[in-house]
Amino acid sequence: MENKVFIGGGGPEYGEKQGLRLDYANRHGLIAGATGTGKTVTLQILAEGFSAAGVPVFLSDVKGDLSGLAEAGSVDFKLHDAFTSRAAKIGFTDYSYQSFPVTFWDLFGQQGHPVRTTVAEMGPLLLSRLMELTDAQEGIMNIAFRVADEDGMPLLDLKDLQALLVWIGENRDALSLRYGNVSPQSVGAIQRQLMVLENQGGSALFGEPALELADLIRTDPDGRGRINILASDKLMGAPRLYATFLLWLLSELFETLPEVGDPDKPKLVFFFDEAHLLFDDAPKALVDKVEQVARLIRSKGVGVYFITQNPDDVPEDILGQLGNRIQHALRAFTARDRKALKRAAETYRPNARFSTVDAIRDVGTGEAVTSMLESKGAPGVVERTLIRPPSSKLGPIDTAHRQKLMKTSPIAGKYEALIDRRSAYEILKGRAETAAREAQTAEEAADEQSTAEREFNAGRRYSGKRVTRSSSRDEGFGTQFGKAISGAVIKEMKGTTGRRIVRGILGGLFKGR
Repeated sequence: MENKVFIGGGGPEYGEKQGLRLDYANRHGLIAGATGTGKTVTLQILAEGFSAAGVPVFLSDVKGDLSGLAEAGSVDFKLHDAFTSRAAKIGFTDYSYQSFPVTFWDLFGQQGHPVRTTVAEMGPLLLSRLMELTDAQEGIMNIAFRVADEDGMPLLDLKDLQALLVWIGENRDALSLRYGNVSPQSVGAIQRQLMVLENQGGSALFGEPALELADLIRTDPDGRGRINILASDKLMGAPRLYATFLLWLLSELFETLPEVGDPDKPKLVFFFDEAHLLFDDAPKALVDKVEQVARLIRSKGVGVYFITQNPDDVPEDILGQLGNRIQHALRAFTARDRKALKRAAETYRPNARFSTVDAIRDVGTGEAVTSMLESKGAPGVVERTLIRPPSSKLGPIDTAHRQKLMKTSPIAGKYEALIDRRSAYEILKGRAETAAREAQTAEEAADEQSTAEREFNAGRRYSGKRVTRSSSRDEGFGTQFGKAISGAVIKEMKGTTGRRIVRGILGGLFKGR
């Protein structure tokens, strides 16, 4: 289909062929349906269609089977006859098996190239969401970022943030006067949450080299867009980390890419699988941010497609911005399910030929109810659609093939080696070492002065000379008083009080750069 991504359709019981217009593909979309109804295959054929049209794609592989996009389907596959029969039924005359250009990514660096960002780029809002911080704790996180910025201390990885929080705890009195209350309990709670995040593997996300967005927006020499696949099967063990990372990536695209208006085709299409994880227990500030990104990012040429089991998983304000919709079957066994089914049907433009509620309930695996944006961005009439078969392999590729593709990738070797440059941790550590040396020097000087004073006094005592009242009077009261004070200070420097004073030098450790 010209200037469209072919989705399916055809046959007497179905409507006309359904395709997603490339010039409206950046107006976002929704793929919904119960488990086992064919959402993953729909995601796969959309990725194929966008790639063939020269549009790069980013998607998360939650189940571990979308790596098959990198390998052509096979006539030996047990579903080959069913696929070719379906292609003929819906008029997919040029159906053939083929592979697509794929780049594999993995936060843990095992099943793909490492993908990292810095603590500073993540920002206090998303980090607070990631660690489930309270409002008070989020306030301290904002203070930490402000101090780091004003004092020229880059926050790159978790140890930078941990070191800065230790300093904030030690200097909370001074910071409280400037920024508001900084309680040691809140600082301790943040540090504990950082430890939890680290145990979940979050430390792998932060560091350098950080991801360059240009590496996600690549096309091959043959003109096809590269499909970026994030290995997410292990990442789903930490669902909040998964959701926060994808939201950060969306935010970075929004803030970095230039305005392009309404392009003939998107610069990038972003698929957000298991979208409910983004909104579960999300604070209003975060939902507002997602809504803002979804509303404005289309002007940057980016299309965002949410994949979830039920449209109710997506907040209404965001759902209203998803113009292209593919709805697989929804089960309606309970009264609550029937209400959800009815609400889903009400979001479609009705078709006089059938009941939308009945269609959503009755479509089988590999079928869907679809509505695509048409001329002037108007939603199309809802249609029952038989989804076209995929051209790439259905299911995962083997480990050897994945490793080979990683080694021959255009970005091979770019992100594998971790770089640990001078940042907040090293700066604070250097200041601590400098202060410790100064304290040591001061203590040694005090010891030397004390020894010299003792020797002088001992020599004066055994010389046979005595200090008379008149001679003392000749020295002047100021001189006597100064010697008395010096003696007292020297004596105290040798004792417990002196050691406290020396340690007190550390109190001004981080004042100034």
